[in-house]
Amino acid sequence: MSKESSNEGKLTHLDDQGHARMVNVGEKPLSHRRCVARCEVRMEPATLERISAGDLPKGDVLAVARIAGIQAAKRAADWIPLAHPLPIDSVEILLFPDSTQSCLRVQATVESHWRTGVEMEALVAASAAGLTVYDMCKAIDRGMSLENVRLASKTGGKSGTFVREGEGEFGQEPEGGR
Repeated sequence: MSKESSNEGKLTHLDDQGHARMVNVGEKPLSHRRCVARCEVRMEPATLERISAGDLPKGDVLAVARIAGIQAAKRAADWIPLAHPLPIDSVEILLFPDSTQSCLRVQATVESHWRTGVEMEALVAASAAGLTVYDMCKAIDRGMSLENVRLASKTGGKSGTFVREGEGEFGQEPEGGR
């Protein structure tokens, strides 16, 4: 589970007057950071079958969603106003069709050696991959939904390791498998 931080409960993006600010990370030491974020895209079973078969008019949904997730991780600071632009070592987007739940499970893993974490990069990557699936399939299934966007785990930095209860460790498939 999570390791306690000395800043627990303190909103570091607010100054003493309660105004939004970008946190100064200039004095923090470099640390290897790794975060995994996940979400699910719920859809009709026929839509999931067509995605898995590569049978959609807009092309390979899974390939485009992977590229969208990678691109979004690299641009997270453009999406999240107080996030720091940071050097990213790697981004991996895994997509797991789950016919038992009629969803596509999305997992984004982001790594960096930097002064601040990559939680936002991983969350933005998972979200963008899921939204891309929606965009590419909306013509056949407007009822799809992006659900349960969450940080599954993280390592590195002052706050240490966090693994959300019920989530597997790094490199493991989300519940439900492929």
